[in-house]
Amino acid sequence: MTRSFRPGLWPTLFTVPAVLFMLALCVWQVQRLYWKEGLIAERVERTTAAPIALPDVGSDLKAFEFHRVALTGRFDHAHEFYMPARSQNGNVGYWIVTPLQPADGGQSLLINRGWVPEERRDPATRPDGQFPEVVTFDGIIRLPQVQAWFQPPNEPQKNRWFYLAPAEMAQASGLPFRTDLYLDAVKTDIPGNYPLGGQTRIQMPNDHLQYAITWGSLALALAVIYAIHGFKVGRTETPLRPTSEDKTV
Repeated sequence: MTRSFRPGLWPTLFTVPAVLFMLALCVWQVQRLYWKEGLIAERVERTTAAPIALPDVGSDLKAFEFHRVALTGRFDHAHEFYMPARSQNGNVGYWIVTPLQPADGGQSLLINRGWVPEERRDPATRPDGQFPEVVTFDGIIRLPQVQAWFQPPNEPQKNRWFYLAPAEMAQASGLPFRTDLYLDAVKTDIPGNYPLGGQTRIQMPNDHLQYAITWGSLALALAVIYAIHGFKVGRTETPLRPTSEDKTV
């Protein structure tokens, strides 16, 4: 019995490009894994570093996003913005976004003060957290959000905001605050516990290792099937050697 590798034209034309394509996807997912891990590490480093000065208008804000800043100012509680359908440990509620007038006389800016349960949307239900005096707090620099493909549009007339867009909020409210950034308040103990700060999302979905393993496994499986299918089993006849009797005839 002998084996010979004869895969055939059509299996080869299908398998070789498919294996190469899946291997390319595997390598790409590994590259994405390292890129995502770098982003997460950068966010962690920036949010845990010492506070920096608030960047001026016109600065390259991408270089400052996720850095901490320390601000002193007074909240404009009369002009809260509400972002619904925000979940905290499975509980539906709102993000409370409030303008802040800095104590140094600078331009006002929006602060995502944090999460409140649905029944605490009305400011009257959380009076202890509505500071009337000048306060000092740490915030995380964030860039304006844009509407994702699965998000509904903002509803300014109902004060319902599904993505945090300072320019739209300024236009709807008529308030003059900065529109190139906003701040996420860090989590601190406040009277009444609400709003609950610390809503900055540092971690991101990072399933690229699983994807890389999946594509690599599929490429290997297809290569094995191709090899098994390509080997043909055959029978060969071994010529008989003449015996001594044949030689004497």
